[in-house]
Amino acid sequence: LPHSPDEAHVVVIPVPFEATTSYGGGTSNGPAALLEASKQVDLFDVETGRPYERGIAMLEAPAELHMWNERAKERALLVIEAGGIESGDAELLSAATDVNGFSEKLNDHVYRTTKHWLEHGKRVAAVGGDHAISFGIIQAHAEKYPGMGVLHLDAHADLRVAYEGFTWSHASIFYNVCERIPGVKTLVQVGLRDMSENEHRYIEDSGGRIHAFYDAVLQQNRFDGLPWNQQVKQIVDKLPQQVYLSFDIDGLDPVLCPNTGTPVPGGLSFPEATALVAGVVRSGRTIVGFDLTEVAPDPEGSEWDANVGARLLYKMIGWMLKSQKA
Repeated sequence: LPHSPDEAHVVVIPVPFEATTSYGGGTSNGPAALLEASKQVDLFDVETGRPYERGIAMLEAPAELHMWNERAKERALLVIEAGGIESGDAELLSAATDVNGFSEKLNDHVYRTTKHWLEHGKRVAAVGGDHAISFGIIQAHAEKYPGMGVLHLDAHADLRVAYEGFTWSHASIFYNVCERIPGVKTLVQVGLRDMSENEHRYIEDSGGRIHAFYDAVLQQNRFDGLPWNQQVKQIVDKLPQQVYLSFDIDGLDPVLCPNTGTPVPGGLSFPEATALVAGVVRSGRTIVGFDLTEVAPDPEGSEWDANVGARLLYKMIGWMLKSQKA
């Protein structure tokens, strides 16, 4: 597309960072793969019209982000291979501290970049990278839209406390959001099917701030004949007027994202996921921003993961623009 970031209405921040990835890797290549795959996405969308006419531009990822990612991954590997820092080994503790330091730099970069473009009247999205990259962009949006809700599509709850010793682990993103960003009023999680007992307890003890729609329950409702549009209404009814979307690609059926880092059987189909986004807008709510994470291209060369991710990205942009009057 021909628009510069200054000309575009939607600015996309690439965040090639996956320091704390604890299973499969490759998500740091996600932003570049999404950009390449986007060339195969038809610009006219039957549901949202012509999102491209408003202008969409992806920023360049600074070289230092790639450097932080490589150095943090090297240090994180020591901890991951040891299964965490529980042993108290000084070298492991030092490595975890280093990783946390790089993650804090990353958070600050994403936060400042998001804040800059929001102040210039743009709608801002981020693409990862692992799910840990979402903290800075959620923080900036919560400052601009206090009381907003987060709609979180994921196979995992991501409510672990400093998983494996990493404060900013991808498995801890929404624990950090809930504990550190008071501007987020409500967290609505959809598609959860792999979580710890402590995470489940954290949801139960949240006093209604977190609403979980577990995949097993969604599927059982379907088996019992409850249409998806009615389930979407139940989900959307838990959200406030202003909504931020945080979508981990592994919330989808892994047939659609086989190379993501932590695939889990089950999940939403592509039409179900996009109908959920559409349901937010059709309810009269406003999508203020979003992120898409954990897209990992096939190391063998298939573009399937990036193709699905790019199409989800364009749908999210389209519905975000459709939800806004200006």
